Amino acid sequence: MKKILETSRLVLRELHPSDASSFFELNANPNVIRYTGNTAFTDVEEARIFLENYSDYREKGYGRWAVVLKDTGQFIGWCGLKFDADTQQTDIGFRFFEEEWGKGYATESAQACLQVGFNQFQLSHIIGRAMKANIASICVLEKLGLTYEQDIILDGEEAVLYKIKK
Repeated sequence: MKKILETSRLVLRELHPSDASSFFELNANPNVIRYTGNTAFTDVEEARIFLENYSDYREKGYGRWAVVLKDTGQFIGWCGLKFDADTQQTDIGFRFFEEEWGKGYATESAQACLQVGFNQFQLSHIIGRAMKANIASICVLEKLGLTYEQDIILDGEEAVLYKIKK
């Protein structure tokens, strides 16, 4: 599994089919996917197939990356960049196990991902989107230095669009 970057507490690496069990468990918590527009995988096999077919690394060179604790190697969620073909923009996203919320992992990993996006992939700007009700994710976007652009509809829900420029 290819390591992408590390922070003081975290390692971000490419997602791999061997992450299927953790990936399944992450999305199985309704609180974790509440504001994502996603549904839970039906089983670990469906998560494995998703990971096997995840093509963002090949297509763009970047994508969502597994976030693991540096000291234990424990998978605690994912963070990374995703190119949206509809808007022709790249967004920053993150998702962590509920027991890891409030520890600063989203901000720490996303800040590192922004730097990779600007420095390695030469992106001119990166967007962040969140449901209006997802106050915690909006706070992370603001901590990262993204600024409010506009209200949008995301997966049929009222949401906000934030942006940061290089």
